[in-house]
Amino acid sequence: MARKETKSAFTWEGTNRRGQTVKGEMSSANPAMVKAQLRKQGVNPTKVRKVSQPILGMGGGAKKKKIKSTDITFFTRQMATMIKAGVPLVQSFDIVADGIDNISMKELVFDIRDSVSSGNDFASALKQHPDYFDDLTCNLIESGEQAGALETMLDKVAIYKEKTEALKAKIKKALMYPIITLLVAVVVTAILLIKVVPTFQEMFQSFGAELPAATQFVITISEFVQAYYVQALVVFAVLGVAFAQAMKRSPTFKDNFQAFILKVPVFGDLIRKASVARYARVLSTTFAAGVPLVEALDSVAGAVGNAVYRDAVLRIRDEVSSGQQMHFAMRSTEVFPNMVVQMTSIGEESGALDAMLDKAAGYYETEVDDAVDNMTAMIEPFMMAFLGVVIGGLIVAMYLPIFQLGNVV
Repeated sequence: MARKETKSAFTWEGTNRRGQTVKGEMSSANPAMVKAQLRKQGVNPTKVRKVSQPILGMGGGAKKKKIKSTDITFFTRQMATMIKAGVPLVQSFDIVADGIDNISMKELVFDIRDSVSSGNDFASALKQHPDYFDDLTCNLIESGEQAGALETMLDKVAIYKEKTEALKAKIKKALMYPIITLLVAVVVTAILLIKVVPTFQEMFQSFGAELPAATQFVITISEFVQAYYVQALVVFAVLGVAFAQAMKRSPTFKDNFQAFILKVPVFGDLIRKASVARYARVLSTTFAAGVPLVEALDSVAGAVGNAVYRDAVLRIRDEVSSGQQMHFAMRSTEVFPNMVVQMTSIGEESGALDAMLDKAAGYYETEVDDAVDNMTAMIEPFMMAFLGVVIGGLIVAMYLPIFQLGNVV
């Protein structure tokens, strides 16, 4: 197997077609390739020098970080801003990369830039990195390049990604509070049962009287936890790893779990609204970009984020491709709210489907925001009561014999 060439950072100087002196930075395998890429850009290189740091513009001690979806969203918005300002595409990559702190993301930007510099179009360069740029993003940018409207399409993609990230952040906000609270409750309870209760138990043995039922119950639980807490931790760790692997490797398990989540009270309603909002947002963006409806529905199916809605969108696609109107197909799936179906119907009749879907997306994004706020307001007192009952109950149970000490004496 051929060994992959390692890219290094180079600074360069040269003259452009107007005779002006220009300079910049580029990552490549060797100086010859740097000069070749510069000539393709219309620059006559005069100096090419390798720099010591592994990534352009970063110190040698900087560390790589995982590329997150927020990094991709930032890159898309910055590229849209650069192109809108009239900056040439290749130069835009350099400017955007200069403002990125994440070394891994900086490397990715330089790889895309080098691919574009070597003659590929923007969409093809993005398709070389499927882990970071999904088919929807690549297809939209490809449509923009073919129509000569890359500036407009990049802006649409940036808006779509920003809306998607905002929606994900709202859902995470709703889920993180109860999860963190439960974890704190479990940790504090475990510490009390393993470390604190045994101390009280030793003291109670000298009382010479029968302990209250609540205290005896807590001591029994404490003895059980002390004997098996290591095994319990191993079991939970194994279950956690098994669940993560099943979600990653078994599509059937993942689909069934996502269908189950929709049936969970409160959380299920939030996920439904988020899926509807994502459906309307993605379909509005793709349809407004001039993508045919059937192809747009293919992109939407992979972006709704839930197996139930993915299968529903695929059924809609099949019915629309056979001549059925989309709002009839949506109604037959029985997973879309009546309001969205009605707005789709109005959009189809008026020829403004993208505008009506955009309004529906905005409405349900607001619904998700309100649902998160309401859920947080509802869960907070419940969690506080739960902590009070569990931890407070443990403390009271252990102090009951002390309160009754006078009777024992």
